[in-house]
Amino acid sequence: MAGTPGDLRGLTAALHRYIEHLGLRGYRPQGMRTAERYIRDFIGWADERGVTHPAQVSRQVIERYQRWLYHYRKKDGSPLSVAGQRCKLVPLRGYFRWLTRAGEIPANPAADMELPRKIKRLPRVVLTAAEAERVMAGVDLGQPMGLRDRAMLEVLYATGIRRHEIAALELGDIEAERGVMLIREGKGGKDRLLPLGERALHWVTEYLERGRPALAWNAQDKTLFLGAEGKPLSLHWLSTVVAKRVDAAELGKRGGCHLWRHTMATLMLEGGADLRFIQAMLGHAELSTTQIYTQVAIRQLQAVHALTHPGAKRRARGAQTAEGTPTPSPEPANAAEALLAALDDEAEQEAQEDAAGVGVAADA
Repeated sequence: MAGTPGDLRGLTAALHRYIEHLGLRGYRPQGMRTAERYIRDFIGWADERGVTHPAQVSRQVIERYQRWLYHYRKKDGSPLSVAGQRCKLVPLRGYFRWLTRAGEIPANPAADMELPRKIKRLPRVVLTAAEAERVMAGVDLGQPMGLRDRAMLEVLYATGIRRHEIAALELGDIEAERGVMLIREGKGGKDRLLPLGERALHWVTEYLERGRPALAWNAQDKTLFLGAEGKPLSLHWLSTVVAKRVDAAELGKRGGCHLWRHTMATLMLEGGADLRFIQAMLGHAELSTTQIYTQVAIRQLQAVHALTHPGAKRRARGAQTAEGTPTPSPEPANAAEALLAALDDEAEQEAQEDAAGVGVAADA
């Protein structure tokens, strides 16, 4: 049977080897758990139909599984969303590609898999600087949760970090003296050091002094942002908290953590920041080489951030110049649009994760 771990040639044993491979490549534990969950769904489906070994999985079997997902109905009678179907299928591509490369099967049955078509994107939503201020000004600072939410919004606005990155922040990741923040093992397993900005640092300090002590009950837990019960925030709940703050401002715009990521990038672009500095903030690979920018020194990044981000300073500023601040270098005409399109793809992936109720679906 496929579900028998003792069968070293079975689909389940092959899955164990694949997950080990993902771990060796530095994939996040959450992403590996998600991939394993969805591949197990397929293995269980295949087992019921007498398909128990990788060599028995043909292109026709994959197509049959796709049709089954399309016609599947949940307990409430509703179908799987397009995003939900894609979440279940994407890990299979990585699984069978690895099996082929490892020589465990002669050909990849999922090589020609056509995923359900993505839902047409809505127009890109970002906040203006004034709208961002309105959202943050609406937070009640009289309660620990309000101080936490204001600090989280300020960090998201200042840095544009990903949802899982802010959830994973620990106390030691904030270097107040230098005004920087360490993102440990961001996407691709890469660490990066980011300027926090004096305003965001001020609100993080306020939260640490007046908010977090009222939430923390476990002195061993070093998680920066805690929930009402003193536990780390789940990714989905984090998005819900942020989205409620945006809704409360009645801007006619909606969005969670990724809205702030997109806003940061857009406002810094409009402020004249060189594209490579924005990519360094976002943790994006260089569009032309897929290499993470390493030549961007933190002091340069801090200078550019202070000059081009409208929320970097505690007080509004006028026109500023700074000696030694890098001047923008020419970029291809479509480079900025490509960066924003990459952010759109991230937002769509995040929506797919939420639709499925779990984290990143690995495709490697």
